[in-house]
Amino acid sequence: MENCYNRIRAIREEKNISQSVLADKVGISRRFLCDIESEKSSPSVYTAIKISEELNVALDKLFLVNRPENGNLPHCIRFIDLFCGIGGFRFAARKTLKKYGILGKCVFSSDIDNFAQQSYEANFGEKPSGDITKIKASDIPDFDLLFGGFPCQAFSIIGKREGFADKTRGTLFFEIARIIKEKQPKAFVLENVKQLVSHDHGKTFKVIISTLRDELGYTVDYKILNALDYGLPQKRERIIIVGAKKPFIMKWPDKVLDGKTLNDILESNVDKKYYASEKIVEKRKSMHHSKYFPAIWHENKAGNISSYPYSCALRAGASYNYLLVNGERRLTPREMLRLQGFPDSFKIVVSDTQMRKQAGNAVPVDMVNKVLDSFIPLVFSQK
Repeated sequence: MENCYNRIRAIREEKNISQSVLADKVGISRRFLCDIESEKSSPSVYTAIKISEELNVALDKLFLVNRPENGNLPHCIRFIDLFCGIGGFRFAARKTLKKYGILGKCVFSSDIDNFAQQSYEANFGEKPSGDITKIKASDIPDFDLLFGGFPCQAFSIIGKREGFADKTRGTLFFEIARIIKEKQPKAFVLENVKQLVSHDHGKTFKVIISTLRDELGYTVDYKILNALDYGLPQKRERIIIVGAKKPFIMKWPDKVLDGKTLNDILESNVDKKYYASEKIVEKRKSMHHSKYFPAIWHENKAGNISSYPYSCALRAGASYNYLLVNGERRLTPREMLRLQGFPDSFKIVVSDTQMRKQAGNAVPVDMVNKVLDSFIPLVFSQK
């Protein structure tokens, strides 16, 4: 069943059947069904037939080989991936564009970090350009859609919150504005930490929105979303800003009620190098008793311990033992990637330290995917 679009999730939800129930009836794991629905994995013919029987839907209505009806959407959308990191936006876009039968073509990507470039190249076959401040907008190929998870350290909780006063990172939004002004794309999607909204009593965010709306002439909407509400067991709140030349009223995605759990994320056989020292484990367990298992234990700046059946936000600059699984071990690189929604096919080509930084800086793939599922038809319909 390779290279098929599937409507399993849509039909399952129409029939009010949970992932767990359908997986049990078909005889597969819930996680595998989740991967099939998100098109990270393809079912065998036997499994596909079983799913169609349980949903009482013809196989050719469930798995669509041909391009689906998509409301007069274009056959191809060209996009650029700024501050691309390890490609979270691109993975999310890939899923959405495939859903609508649109060919997605990344015509330019950029990230200043050499290690991020290595990861991106290993997974997409192309090396991003470097420092965006040194790249002329005229040298960037024409494109329809801009993605930009511009650096958040100038606004984040663990940063100094210098905002635009941070000359190296806080002003990089204006690089996005510069490129939008010259290239005039149809639309853009931006992401940052939620603290961007309140930074400098809201003045910073006001400048950003005013630039996009008043100076560049785009219809703009924004909302703070939490990855925990969109299928990922990670509390990660981010401001998403969407804009388009075409007037639109954004329909923000509904919350996902049946998402992944820690059991879907955590690995069973973990190298002992990820375990914290006995001293750290004993200290934390003397301070806290969790009512959840499995759980991610979180230590805040004040040294207070809490635990939840999900992870607090991954942070690139947090202490090494900031998050511990069941108060005992650190997350593995694969687990951190899963918490951000990256598929297990993602190739890890850098050290654990670099992967921890990269995962901590990434956008939550599943959350962005849900935003794009709503946004793309709104602003790219040719009706």
